[in-house]
Amino acid sequence: MPRAKGGPKTRVRRRKRLKLAKGYYGAKSKLFRTATEQVDKGRQYAYRDRRARKRTFRSLWIARINAALAPEGLSYSRFIAGLKTAGIGLDRKSLAQLAADDPSAFSAIVSRVKTVLPAGGKSAPLAAAG
Repeated sequence: MPRAKGGPKTRVRRRKRLKLAKGYYGAKSKLFRTATEQVDKGRQYAYRDRRARKRTFRSLWIARINAALAPEGLSYSRFIAGLKTAGIGLDRKSLAQLAADDPSAFSAIVSRVKTVLPAGGKSAPLAAAG
């Protein structure tokens, strides 16, 4: 029985893999083995960076909120603790958006948080979650 080397299934599989490698430089888009390696690596990077993007955006939102709090005379950590104490359930993304687009609404939230925070400089301990 002859050895099967390149039947229709194999060609379809290789064509599909080379199509995924379209746009890569040189042999990485032309040769099956290097294209396979590059596509696999690219998918690993995509998986990793989908998670990294979430971390990056969170740190950006925190930086924007902190920058908007500086003129108000409030630190980021005290502000977040005050939000929790006041029962304001806005997330960091929407707070950063408010700080950038609607400073008056953000100032209203900050003033509400300031009324909840104790005057001594330290925030009150949060209720034990349970």
